[in-house]
Amino acid sequence: MSFLRTVLNDSRIIHPPGFYIIGFETFPYISIYIIFLAFVYVVTLVFNILLIYIIARDHNLHTPKFMAVVNLAVIDVFLSTSIIPSMIKTFLFKDNFVPFNLCLLQMYVYYTATSLESYALAVLAYDRFIAICFPLRQNLFNTLPIMSCIVGLTWVYNLGRVAYSTAIMTRLSFCNSVRVFSYFCDYAPVFRLACNDYTLQWSVASTSSMVNLMGPFTFIVLSYGSILVTVFRMKSVGSRMKALATCIEHLVLVAVFYIPIFSIFLIGLYLRLIDPDQRVLSLSLASCIPPCINPIVYSWKTKDIKTRALALVHRMKISP
Repeated sequence: MSFLRTVLNDSRIIHPPGFYIIGFETFPYISIYIIFLAFVYVVTLVFNILLIYIIARDHNLHTPKFMAVVNLAVIDVFLSTSIIPSMIKTFLFKDNFVPFNLCLLQMYVYYTATSLESYALAVLAYDRFIAICFPLRQNLFNTLPIMSCIVGLTWVYNLGRVAYSTAIMTRLSFCNSVRVFSYFCDYAPVFRLACNDYTLQWSVASTSSMVNLMGPFTFIVLSYGSILVTVFRMKSVGSRMKALATCIEHLVLVAVFYIPIFSIFLIGLYLRLIDPDQRVLSLSLASCIPPCINPIVYSWKTKDIKTRALALVHRMKISP
């Protein structure tokens, strides 16, 4: 095998026609699970598009906070679309072959959206941090142009970074198995199939995972640390409760996104107790559920959006 790797490194790269996705080999109710995810996908699209529509139509909601909310909704649509339709094709219709270039495209869109989701939650934490800790300076630190720049920078950074991560996959040769044990064309399961050296890809994957999950999460924790300090300095209990109430929906989203991911990776890394199929199931849920929950939480917990959503539904009922 070492001779084969040397020859390939010095001569040519072998790319297969595609890969076969083979996750959930021992999962007995895979069809029911995929039908459930199809329902989740429909709910995700409906609620996120409705949320975007309500905010776009109402000029009173054109604020930095709701720009950040729209950013999260757009990312949720991309994230769920990158993963659930392909799972329906693979596991419900039993068509598990993915062409090589399409595999790279799915890899790119999925990891871009996942990273953007993490940064979008950090952007929302920034909005809460400024609103509570510096309420008199919001017009200086948190305006629409500033929020637009912050959101734009997160997109440019992640689009470029994941483009590089995906591009270096084309340096790998796949001369043996093309069976990917995952629920989509996942980065690490694919590069581990290579028969030449994948040290670069492993380094990029591990570094990116740490930076783009722990970086935003650390910022969120520090932001809420500062928020708690500010809140407990308030003299009125009513003011404290009012300030904390504005953070509830965001904290729910942070918990829904980060807790499953950290739990899966920490248990797998240190305890190694997760069955491969259970790991694939857990990761797929961690990818598909947050985009569905996010718009529901914001629509239900945010009075401005809830009021306008109910008004829109009422107008639809009475219209001929």
